[in-house]
Amino acid sequence: EPRSPCCCLAWTLLIGAMNSLVFLLNLLLMFVIFTIVLLPTIVVVYFGFQCHSQVLHSSARYCKSILDDNSSSALIILGFVIMSPLLVVAMALYCSLARRLQLLVCFQPYSLALYKGGRWCCARGCNTHLKAWV
Repeated sequence: EPRSPCCCLAWTLLIGAMNSLVFLLNLLLMFVIFTIVLLPTIVVVYFGFQCHSQVLHSSARYCKSILDDNSSSALIILGFVIMSPLLVVAMALYCSLARRLQLLVCFQPYSLALYKGGRWCCARGCNTHLKAWV
């Protein structure tokens, strides 16, 4: 049975808010995973750029005693080389976690706003054979 226009608008806003919340949760989870996995790359590239004389040329003690321009360049190159495998690891970790938590199943269709009697479905509360991707 179709909903009234006001009820349809309210349900549309509710479903839109819920889908936005699920999207932000996915984005936050992806940001946290990528930050943790890519932390070695971030640190290595940061120190390489910080101690190179052509870039930032920091006056820190470790830049003067340990890292010269050649070693700083090596750190920058090493950081960008190890970034590719770490990106693959981070994406695989995010995809497996999103699949295990069934986060992509939590997106609701807007047809729930149009007709009464629709079922809310999120993670384990609905069809267990429903897949987020094949």
